Amino acid sequence: MRDIASFAVFASHSTGRLRVCYNESMQTPFPGMDPYLEHRALWPDVHNSLIIAIRDAIVPMVAPNYYVSVESRAYVLKPEGDVFLGRPDVSVIPTASAPTAKTREIAADEVSVLEVELPLGDEVSYYYLEIRSVQTHQLITAIELLSPVNKVDQRGRFEYEQKRYETMMSRTNFVEIDLLRAGEPMPLNQSVISDYRILVSRGWTRRKAHLYAFSLRAPIPSFPLPLLPGDAEPLVPLNEILHALYTRARFDLRIDYTQPPTPPLPEEHDEWVNQLLRSS
Repeated sequence: MRDIASFAVFASHSTGRLRVCYNESMQTPFPGMDPYLEHRALWPDVHNSLIIAIRDAIVPMVAPNYYVSVESRAYVLKPEGDVFLGRPDVSVIPTASAPTAKTREIAADEVSVLEVELPLGDEVSYYYLEIRSVQTHQLITAIELLSPVNKVDQRGRFEYEQKRYETMMSRTNFVEIDLLRAGEPMPLNQSVISDYRILVSRGWTRRKAHLYAFSLRAPIPSFPLPLLPGDAEPLVPLNEILHALYTRARFDLRIDYTQPPTPPLPEEHDEWVNQLLRSS
């Protein structure tokens, strides 16, 4: 609970929501996942920072038998429409020398050699974690944190599902963290409806995995980190890791709680969110 002197609450006439102005507060008002972190302009920072925070948290749990490395995967997205998912809007600032786009019409008897620009798209990189054996450097566990490019962009989702399938066909343990409501959840052999989920799949029991499904109103559950068979599986306190990151990164300075989150919440959550902001 925040100190009552540290914030003020105002009514927002334009949105009907509460406007909470924090002076020095640095904690998310949500008990688990903060849906405002899912905004496409903020998520890339949240994603890559959270991967590093998870790495820093689990290294002491698995050392000295295992080490944890941060790896990156690049996606090239088409430049058409609103496909730069997980990326902030691009600001274009005109200058006096900036050329303007013009249509060039070639005459019937003219041959021209022109310098043109190609719509090559944009490269987006996201981090993931690999846990390897110190002795053999064998890949033991892969940890993925999903982004909109994995769930919403058609090409990005296809590439991710291919990589996911390859991992599932190996003996590598697999942890998939989905803290995004946008897009269809990754495929399972049964339908599970939830706001968020964490999948823990052990390489030696591949057909049977554990799904930690939870809602916006619940704290993010801790999950066991599978290693080699016979080794103890430390619990990863993801809720604590995310909330500590929120405080360190001062994400509160980049969030406007007077506006609905993006993507919007179901109507049944609206009153709960308003009450939560009112009481925080």
